Amino acid sequence: MTQRLHLVFGGELVDPTKNAFKDVKDIHIVGMFPDYASAYTAWKAEAQRTVDNAHTRYFIAHLHRLRDEEMAASSTEELGN
Repeated sequence: MTQRLHLVFGGELVDPTKNAFKDVKDIHIVGMFPDYASAYTAWKAEAQRTVDNAHTRYFIAHLHRLRDEEMAASSTEELGN
């Protein structure tokens, strides 16, 4: 069975209309999740916890999309060559 890993992370942005973090060293890694539903639950909890800070945003990264198991070499692997 293929895993569909998701990473939930967030932090303070330079500008609330953009996706650039103010300080990459301060990014809050919420965790890695085995499916979208559990990642969404974690994302929602963090987003609600920080709702009063317009500069803070949380994101869900679909890590399973970085690697295509059907291909001999994914585009991510090819970057190392």
